[in-house]
Amino acid sequence: MNDMTPITTTLKDWETDQEVRWCPGCGDYAILKAVQRTLPQLGADPKNTVFVSGIGCSSRFPYYVESYGFHTIHGRAPAFATGIKLANPELDVWMVTGDGDGLSIGGNHLMHVLRRNVNLQIMLFNNEIYGLTKGQYSPTSREGTLSPSTPLGSVDRPANPCAFALGVGARFVARGFDVSKNLPDVLKAAHAHQGAAFVEIFQNCIVYNKDVFNDFAAPKGGEERQLWLQDGQPLLFANGTKGISLNRDKCCLEVVDVVDGDWEAAGVALHDVKNRALAHMLVEMPFGAFPMALGVIYDDPRPTFESAVIAQNAKASEGKVADLAKLLAKGQTWTVEASDADHI
Repeated sequence: MNDMTPITTTLKDWETDQEVRWCPGCGDYAILKAVQRTLPQLGADPKNTVFVSGIGCSSRFPYYVESYGFHTIHGRAPAFATGIKLANPELDVWMVTGDGDGLSIGGNHLMHVLRRNVNLQIMLFNNEIYGLTKGQYSPTSREGTLSPSTPLGSVDRPANPCAFALGVGARFVARGFDVSKNLPDVLKAAHAHQGAAFVEIFQNCIVYNKDVFNDFAAPKGGEERQLWLQDGQPLLFANGTKGISLNRDKCCLEVVDVVDGDWEAAGVALHDVKNRALAHMLVEMPFGAFPMALGVIYDDPRPTFESAVIAQNAKASEGKVADLAKLLAKGQTWTVEASDADHI
């Protein structure tokens, strides 16, 4: 987030005249609307906002937001976004990537933008498949996934985007899903964070991986298996009838029953967004035996990359006068003189 003067806009101010080209029913539509509804609530200015993407279905995003945008190359959105932020730190930069774009060819670049803590928001759309290139398995596809590139079922162990982000030093990690009414709140929290804010968004690919997240994201029944996290609040789910407890002897999380709403007696733990060890345990909970942890998982700011670069450059230039001619003449140089009669 940047210190900016809020302006008044509406959803319409963030919609472009471009035809939105995603498959009918794609979860990207819901994410797009969530972002377009959130930006006015942030007081964001289209003239000060930049969306940067790589390659993939999610990477069409900049065309559909009325702001500045860069549709870059496969996996390199973090490098472009870093350059944009260093060139003009006042810009509000959002990066859009997918599980393939961000964690396969772009994994190395995503790692560096997170560990450097560049002040921007990163949305990783995770549909556990390569949608744009016709349904090949991706780094997040589950074991056994049938696809054109794994006709007998994938034998790869899938990457966990949030565990990856925490592992490389991200200071803000959150989760949401495409049609969730809570997604705008997650995006607002990411925007309020000073530094690289990583948000994994589960996104339904209606064609190649339909309803793969229905166990927790289905409109009816899925909420029973959602653990929405709030700082300082008990880790409750299933309408408060179950909770997450910390077994201190085994140093692991456990699901406990909550009787008559007495979560304290059940030993339910409180969420702490600054507790990195707890964040690791929450993102590693095996779904099924445990609920899906959603919302702000970790939020512990530290100085940003571009602020350190700016401070370093300012210190290096103290007492110096900009002199391009002197710079060009530095070192071994020769001056070649010629008259009008000389042939060049």
